Amino acid sequence: MDNVTGSLLDTYLFETNSLLERLDELLIEAEQNKDLTEDEVNEIFRSMHTIKGSSAMLEFNSLMEIAHHIEDLFFYIRENGMSALSSDDKSELFNLMFKSVDRLREEIEKVENNEPLSSNIDSFIEEINSFLSKISGQGDGKSSGGNDSQAASSDGSAEGSSGTSAIPDMPKSSWCIRVYFEEGCGMENLRAFMLVTTLQENGYDFVYSPANIESDSSTAQEIIDNGFYLGFDNEESAKKAVVIVAGSNNIHSYELIENTVSDDSKKPSEDGKESASGQNSGAQAQAPRQTGQQHPSAHHAPVKQNLISVNLSKLDSLMALVGEIVITESMVTSSPDLKGLKLDNFMKSARQLRKLTDDLQDISMSLRMVSVSGVFQKMNRIVRDMKKTLNKDVRLTLVGEDTELDKSIVDSISDPIMHIVRNSMDHGIEESSEERIAAGKDPQGEIILSAVHTGNEVIISVQDDGVGIDTDAVLEKARRTNFLTKPEEEYSTKDILALLMEPGFSTNEEVTEYSGRGVGMDVVKKNIENIGGVVSMTSEKGKGSCTTLKIPLTLAIVDGMEISVGNSIFTVPISNIRQSFKVTSEDVIYDASGNEIIRCMDEFYPIVRLHNMYGIYEDVCTNIEDGILIWVEANEKSFCMFVDSLLGEQQVVVKPLPSYLNNFGIKDYGISGCTILGDGNISIILDIAAIHSAVVHS
Repeated sequence: MDNVTGSLLDTYLFETNSLLERLDELLIEAEQNKDLTEDEVNEIFRSMHTIKGSSAMLEFNSLMEIAHHIEDLFFYIRENGMSALSSDDKSELFNLMFKSVDRLREEIEKVENNEPLSSNIDSFIEEINSFLSKISGQGDGKSSGGNDSQAASSDGSAEGSSGTSAIPDMPKSSWCIRVYFEEGCGMENLRAFMLVTTLQENGYDFVYSPANIESDSSTAQEIIDNGFYLGFDNEESAKKAVVIVAGSNNIHSYELIENTVSDDSKKPSEDGKESASGQNSGAQAQAPRQTGQQHPSAHHAPVKQNLISVNLSKLDSLMALVGEIVITESMVTSSPDLKGLKLDNFMKSARQLRKLTDDLQDISMSLRMVSVSGVFQKMNRIVRDMKKTLNKDVRLTLVGEDTELDKSIVDSISDPIMHIVRNSMDHGIEESSEERIAAGKDPQGEIILSAVHTGNEVIISVQDDGVGIDTDAVLEKARRTNFLTKPEEEYSTKDILALLMEPGFSTNEEVTEYSGRGVGMDVVKKNIENIGGVVSMTSEKGKGSCTTLKIPLTLAIVDGMEISVGNSIFTVPISNIRQSFKVTSEDVIYDASGNEIIRCMDEFYPIVRLHNMYGIYEDVCTNIEDGILIWVEANEKSFCMFVDSLLGEQQVVVKPLPSYLNNFGIKDYGISGCTILGDGNISIILDIAAIHSAVVHS
């Protein structure tokens, strides 16, 4: 695939996925209102028209066909209004549309995975046509909207109500706007079509040339060479339309032309210059664009676009480069060659450089931050579908949708959140409204999905007001299935709920569409821990349950504490540290196996000597009184690490370890990555949870 085709495909996938996500949100809200507004009908029609045109250009026939027939359906609805549909028809329409969005999304996933598209979609197309036939009262399943030219005509396009048909050059209208798009932007014909759609939305009556832009990709070159024409019957409409044109995306230049002669003799001359009578007398601010011929001088479109989409790999490269800059800056200012020198001006410049690199680091990190709203909105669809399947009346309440996380983390939490929401729907909410009323609750169940930003992490919770978790039943099931690792009486409520996240454990006796396979919360826990997060559960029988995810803001930068063990330097994430303190030999006690234990805050915790764990025996502190203990915690597991000394807090750039090292299982021994310090030394970043599993738990 060449770069141009790859760029077009990326643009197509981004725009189409965005349209489908928007459609999901629109349909869910409309279904709750049990109707579609005129604006919503128009938006669905435009979305399908756009998907149809762009899919046809890239020869994705199944996508084009589905979108084309939905467009036909909504052309009929747009012409006749939703009032023409009965309540049953509306319900059927919503179900059909959700099904259509799913089918389109399935085909898009095949495109993304480079798989062949569906070759036979006749049965689904027939389902759309049958519904259209039903509501229109026509036997062939085709409405008056089944013809693209008719749709175009009603919208004021090439066959519009002005009565003038578009010709290859400038339309025979009193006033014309000639538009040029940014050089190299691609898909000029579809960009022209989107401009046409925008003007139609605003109620303008006009013609345009070339006419068949949405279905004929060859018109893109014609637009590049000659421009795209919009013809209006009067000056007032044309000047108002100029405002919309000027504010549209990817516009390089535009000009307003008074077409005083209506016959074919009044056309642009061979050198591309308009005669004096053919050009609007308004100021022409921009020099002609060079594309093989000179175009008339035209207005340069003002910079309107406030948002751009950027390939994530480019942001990854930027973050890596910024990380290298931060490390290099630290190496320069910490150079041992500078020790003992009085360099006031240098240090002043170094402080300014540090401030600038910190700002650059913050800005580059913020570029990767996206809100969780996209993930949260998808849960509306999950709840909607399960409500119908399980016949439960449940509402989903979203809180903190604008909370931001690193893009890679947002992508990683979608599946875990979906599973937790499904659990709440399937297990949490009572089976019937009568059961809830008998318990003194609102007949309609509620699931609250919330996100809140706290310091260096985001807390996401899924809370329901259902039956809660029967801890006695969970403990009994764990006993029967040999999941218990200690006597039953030693299990606290917290310990029992933790059993639900053990691999293979399920409280469901029957396998259903949504649960009972023993693959669930353990996968949620693993996925969240893979991104440095923590999962916890609370529940009160009869009142409901809550699952909480503590997620780091980003994986690229870590606030760490540098520690020394002999001549080695390690980094402990600050988020894992609870306290550091000195102890005496008398403070240390021993368990039955001879392992060292220390008392902290009326609790007893094991001591892990890092020099023993990693086999470091040169120049290390072995006397407990000479070193220092760091009380650490991860995934609600605590212990104390014995190290030589604390070197200080530092924000470090996380560097992944070479993949071949994974063959040695180093991650199982508490090594999650590394960082380069200011003096050029490498510091190993410790994974506290893995250390607990490797040493304490074993």
